[in-house]
Amino acid sequence: MFRRDENSTISDQLEIEINEEWSNGDQGRSSAIKNMDHLKKLSTVLCFLLLQFGVEGRGLSYSIYQKSCPQVEDIVRAALGPIFLSDPSSPPAFLRLLFHDCQVQGCDASILVDPAGGKTPLEMASSKNFGVRKRESISLIKSVVEAQCPGTVSCADILVMAARDAVAFSGGPWIKVPFGRRDSSRATSYKLADALLPPANVDVNGLLQIFTQKGMTIKEAVAIIGAHTIGITHCLNIRDRLQRPEGGGRARGMEPGFEAFLRLSCPEGSLISNSTFVVNDPSAFTFDNHYYSNAMHGRGILRVDAEVSSDSRTAPIVSSFAADQSEFFRYFASAFVKLSTSGVLTGNQGVIRKSCNRLD
Repeated sequence: MFRRDENSTISDQLEIEINEEWSNGDQGRSSAIKNMDHLKKLSTVLCFLLLQFGVEGRGLSYSIYQKSCPQVEDIVRAALGPIFLSDPSSPPAFLRLLFHDCQVQGCDASILVDPAGGKTPLEMASSKNFGVRKRESISLIKSVVEAQCPGTVSCADILVMAARDAVAFSGGPWIKVPFGRRDSSRATSYKLADALLPPANVDVNGLLQIFTQKGMTIKEAVAIIGAHTIGITHCLNIRDRLQRPEGGGRARGMEPGFEAFLRLSCPEGSLISNSTFVVNDPSAFTFDNHYYSNAMHGRGILRVDAEVSSDSRTAPIVSSFAADQSEFFRYFASAFVKLSTSGVLTGNQGVIRKSCNRLD
């Protein structure tokens, strides 16, 4: 079926076959459609193999706990169940906790460390970690894991498991992730978090830069931004967007009725309160593709949510994800793996902490 030359790949030749067959009438088109399916499957397999090779090359493995703690994922999932059921807002909280950890010197559980003796403020003292929650839940789950597999599973890996399970529990894709991360052995300054975490008013350029530096494609970057489909946004984080819009008047890129709703939900006096918030979309506790359709219709809450549907680099991707949830899930899964494997400590680097909130 394939006519290969020495300078082309199988996928190159398959594309040539498809183009030729498409021009040969109904029978040719039928054959072309079959070949298109083959091409999609081939691309998926190649992406998986490249991704697996990449994470294995960084010292991570999909089977690292197979002998040392084979039940760890079941232990973590069982511990998460009551947390998810008693607090519907916990899945997005775990997902945000992972991003904030990985963005500051890599996925090393540094965000979980408390200051010793009330001394120097650490990572969590950064104003950009406002509203970050569920750190104590990771510490609790770690104690359960330690009882079964002492000194084996890192806090960093447990945090990744919790975020991964949070996505699946909320209706999102089940993501196969590698493990073997080690925990940081030193505390991180809040100043580093201030410098590396994006502000609430970050634009599309800013987030694309952050995610492409982690090896993501633009399509994967747009997919990971789609994590905003679950959870809430504190009124404090949209203060500038509502009260000081660019050019005065209406907030840029926001549908007038939605802007009025936000102003009612976040009156100016409430913008300094930690307790006032709006849900990210009507299905705020379900991981779906509604984020993209909301963005397309001017119902994006944060600045990046509004710009992602109008920027020429990202608008076609937003439209595609809004029309095809399964495509969004595929790209989100690959982006999640890249996020959770960025800047990791492996091998003899770092430590396996006994308690997630204390340095050993």
